[in-house]
Amino acid sequence: MAMQGIRSLLLLLALLGPWLVQPSSGQSRKYQQFLRQHVDPYSEGGDATYCNQMMHRRRMTVPKCKPVNTFIHEDIWNINSICHTTEIKCKNGKMNCHEGIMKVTDCRVTGGSTSPNCRYRVTAGTRHVVIACENLEPVHFDG
Repeated sequence: MAMQGIRSLLLLLALLGPWLVQPSSGQSRKYQQFLRQHVDPYSEGGDATYCNQMMHRRRMTVPKCKPVNTFIHEDIWNINSICHTTEIKCKNGKMNCHEGIMKVTDCRVTGGSTSPNCRYRVTAGTRHVVIACENLEPVHFDG
């Protein structure tokens, strides 16, 4: 009985996740999009089922399957703190990227997947990440 209650609570947190990390109206649209696409502090990620469900829930399977996406499993304060580290060059040549080490789940679409039933393979772990920031807010996952 207690195990079912824990599962229900975890499911509720997973469903509410995007709204629990939702920024205030004073924060930029790019930051809000970054949170929707990349932040999931209430999960450890893990398997392909996680990627398949999260990519669908976070609206990254329509109008086409997003080929690659990374979910960061850290609290928003840890993620925001990356923007206070030394600036480095982004892939696009701008000097507004920052780096850190985070727990992540990388989702890559499998061959033959079609929208909206996209299927993903997963790589999960702790690794080096690069994030672009504007006005001390993370706005783009660069790698």
